Amino acid sequence: MRERRERLVQFVNAQGSVTFAQLKKEFPDVSEMTLRTDLKSLDESRRIVRTHGGARSVEFVVGTDDLLLNRTTRNVEAKAAIAQKALGLVRPDSTIFLDSGSTTTALAHALPDDRLIVFTNSLTCAAELARLERARCIMVGGNLNRYSMSLNGSKTVEDVSALNVDLLFLGVTAFQSSTGFACGSDDEAALKRALIAHAERTAVLMDSTKLGRRSTFKICDLADVDYVVSDGNLTEHFKKYCEEAEVEVL
Repeated sequence: MRERRERLVQFVNAQGSVTFAQLKKEFPDVSEMTLRTDLKSLDESRRIVRTHGGARSVEFVVGTDDLLLNRTTRNVEAKAAIAQKALGLVRPDSTIFLDSGSTTTALAHALPDDRLIVFTNSLTCAAELARLERARCIMVGGNLNRYSMSLNGSKTVEDVSALNVDLLFLGVTAFQSSTGFACGSDDEAALKRALIAHAERTAVLMDSTKLGRRSTFKICDLADVDYVVSDGNLTEHFKKYCEEAEVEVL
């Protein structure tokens, strides 16, 4: 029992936050009742924090999307694969916006040195873009969020409202069919909505672990975006949902 619970804590810490469905998949030989008992015990001993429908790491800060440093080390191969797929949407002589996040940072790292105007609110994306000589990188202003290493707030929304970009690469924390895409920060959710309104096309960069997760602040519905770029492990149900919403899955 002790070994199983230790593995459970390690899994939750590695993911940041998990749904009960993810726990059942990770521990297929453990009954639901035992898993719930383990979660209750670990919550009481403050090893994890139980949530509605799952659990989160005690290191996860409510009102944020967790430290970017923590997220950067999760699902690294999936994020690199998503970045490579997303490159197929980028055209020379176009304007793009890279939202903040670990997957958009992976995309910034992979971008070729083409003629582009790249806007971003992400410090890590900007650092990756600094190597490019032909692309022009422009950062929008705002308040520094030390958890996501990004700029947001009313100043950022104001800057974005003066833009019109060809393509937005959007990061999200969670997706549920009943609530749409969401994230853990109200400031970031407001900025993401403003970005969608000022982009010709929007591509969500999302690995399959985001499906079924809950997060606090709604960004938009599935029908509000044009593409979902993922790691190839999306459920058939979600892909059918995308087809009905006329959203292309890459």
